[in-house]
Amino acid sequence: MTYQCFTFAISNKVAHLTFNRPTALNTMQPVFWRELTEIVSALQRMASARALVISSTGKHFTAGMALDVFGSDPDGAVLLDERSAGGRANVAPQLEDMQRAFTAIEQLRMPVIAAIQGGCIGGGVDMICACDIRLATADAFFCIQEINIGMTADLGTLQRLPKLIPEGIVHELAYTGRRLPAQRALALGLVNELFATHEEMVAAALKMAMEIAEKPPVAIWGSKQAIHHARDHSTDDALKQMGWLQSGIWQSGNLVETFVAKQQGRLPQFDDLPTLHSFSDAKYELK
Repeated sequence: MTYQCFTFAISNKVAHLTFNRPTALNTMQPVFWRELTEIVSALQRMASARALVISSTGKHFTAGMALDVFGSDPDGAVLLDERSAGGRANVAPQLEDMQRAFTAIEQLRMPVIAAIQGGCIGGGVDMICACDIRLATADAFFCIQEINIGMTADLGTLQRLPKLIPEGIVHELAYTGRRLPAQRALALGLVNELFATHEEMVAAALKMAMEIAEKPPVAIWGSKQAIHHARDHSTDDALKQMGWLQSGIWQSGNLVETFVAKQQGRLPQFDDLPTLHSFSDAKYELK
């Protein structure tokens, strides 16, 4: 399928989503949101890949939200009406609708690797905070740009970033709008590794995704669930959750296949995650 804001392909169980509007600095607007939601929803439902790489094109990963999408024109892209109590009450559900796109990335049944070059600005920081792994080029930088245009970041940065880097640094970035350069981001643990060129970084991201794709998908999914639960709960709660999780996903056949494959000098073969079926889409006739 052809998209306006992305190129998308799946090869060897690895999905690769690439921002493809470099002349517009890969800014985010309603078409971006619709296409991103469609792609991520399909990946979640079909499990047609075992890992997702998100990369970009041009000088910057993304300049964040396209500012021309906001306004007071009912025929405009996004209407944030502050003139009445009812209009202001609509802001929260509108934000929730946008937040869901990045939450869907966080909740994918597969790991997500972000490959970031140049500027990762505003909404870009919201997005990469929802990913599992972040790689970057040496010239990359991160900026909570919202404060520089007179607003508070509202799509996940202030909620997820404090769980990735020290809170004091988040305060600094959120209040000043300063750029966080790649070397400091690496030292803080926001990114896993830096690369000299965009090409080397994307190649490394795809190689890592291939390594993940060779592992049993249900065990990868279980690992992601456990890590996220431990992040948001006490150690005791997380250990209890781990017991219930393992009781649901344990497959001794995966261990046998791993040992046999090693003896035979081949890669082990594991089942894909099954397709998710929506209850509302079930074929059912009223009786």
